[in-house]
Amino acid sequence: MDRSRQGSGDRTRVKGWALLSTILLTLLAASGVQAESVHFPSVATGPAPGGPEITATLYRPAGEGPAPAIVLAHTCAGMNAHTQLWAKRLTDWGYVVLAPDSFKPRGVSNVCAHGNVVTANQRVADMRGALDFLATLPFVQHDRIGLIGHSHGGWTAMRAAQEPYHLAAHGLRAVVAYYPACQAAFDTEVDVPLLILIGDKDDWTIANNCRRLQAAGFTRPELVQAVYYPNAYHSFDMPAPPRSYENHHLAYDADAAKDAEARTKAFFARYLTPR
Repeated sequence: MDRSRQGSGDRTRVKGWALLSTILLTLLAASGVQAESVHFPSVATGPAPGGPEITATLYRPAGEGPAPAIVLAHTCAGMNAHTQLWAKRLTDWGYVVLAPDSFKPRGVSNVCAHGNVVTANQRVADMRGALDFLATLPFVQHDRIGLIGHSHGGWTAMRAAQEPYHLAAHGLRAVVAYYPACQAAFDTEVDVPLLILIGDKDDWTIANNCRRLQAAGFTRPELVQAVYYPNAYHSFDMPAPPRSYENHHLAYDADAAKDAEARTKAFFARYLTPR
């Protein structure tokens, strides 16, 4: 491979992500969304050890509230344009959004080449801290809080949905996991409604591992929905050109992204929106 060309391509992608991030921040501001940096501790819960103080971005939709809230768990690439894309989408739907940065407080910014540097267990403690923080805010409906995560954040979301971590007792009502790592040894004790969305062509987080998890049997199977997109790869919801990372293929799939977005919106509306 021509390394000079590879470096040029990397710089172009970085510039593209920076431009997209700027555009998204502008759109957030134009829509009346308030965004601010907040801090809270990572709180031990069940098997999850406590961690450092977490920095997070709090996005508040237009209006006085109170409103339901969603915790947004970022990918292995950390806080970036993908996080902002979903923050805008969720606030457009009327949710307060809290996006914790699980990496920088632990001295890393990206773990895509070594995902276990920060584990799902560690990040579940961050999710517990986020729930506790949201419970202090007067403009949040404290009994209507969801969690969504993608890739490494999807792995986190899967783990956060498990009964041993007790997050349901701290206000968690619904979880959406996009292309998560499914592990039959750890993820069968789901105790909150869980929606799994994954591509069959994903060569990074393997869809068949989620099928094996289903075959192993959930203690409460009525709480779990899993959707497999036949032609979708990893990161199918991110509108970007096809690319590779660590020999894994990433590609946007407009049909899968549209369907998954609609399912996510309906899922959260079902469990988080007052009737």
